[in-house]
Amino acid sequence: MRQIVLFILLFIGITTVSYAQDSTSAVKPAGADTAVAKKDSAAKPKPEHSPRKASIRSAMIPGWGQAYNKKYWKIPIVYGALGTAAGFFVYNRKEYADARDAYRNMMDGDDTNNNLIKPKFQPVDPEAVRQYRIAVRQYVDYSVLAFVILWGLNVVDATVDGHLKAFEVNDNLSLHINPSYSPQTKQANLGLVLKLGK
Repeated sequence: MRQIVLFILLFIGITTVSYAQDSTSAVKPAGADTAVAKKDSAAKPKPEHSPRKASIRSAMIPGWGQAYNKKYWKIPIVYGALGTAAGFFVYNRKEYADARDAYRNMMDGDDTNNNLIKPKFQPVDPEAVRQYRIAVRQYVDYSVLAFVILWGLNVVDATVDGHLKAFEVNDNLSLHINPSYSPQTKQANLGLVLKLGK
């Protein structure tokens, strides 16, 4: 169970990494039509994308923030992760109820209640059933915790994506590997050079 929860958390964490897409800005020629320029200036400005709205929407309904950010491909991942955690919760809750009832019926001293015990628990020692009930109760708690964490990651993903909407990558920002030679140490070096602007 722990490995499954960790795998789901790792999978969602990886999908929250968003890459900003290249965007190109159109440059109008010097002799552009003045009527088009007046029309553009009279038009209402495009509303700014709000990371806060994305966060609130994702907190209210999972996937709504991703839809607001126009990252529709993430919605099935969000619901798949939350559905998996919910499925584990339902399964473990049923197992816990079955083990609890079986243990009560085994320990009440009334042999007429033995027919109420599920067949999988009838040949099992009462102490083993009690230990299983405790373990399954922990799994119920883990599945609730996983659901809450995954819901939180859904909100974090929507927030980060909302902030990255305005992030722009163009030719003025670049990262290059730059080999060099140091005369003082008489060694070759390899470094990363981050270039901002022209």
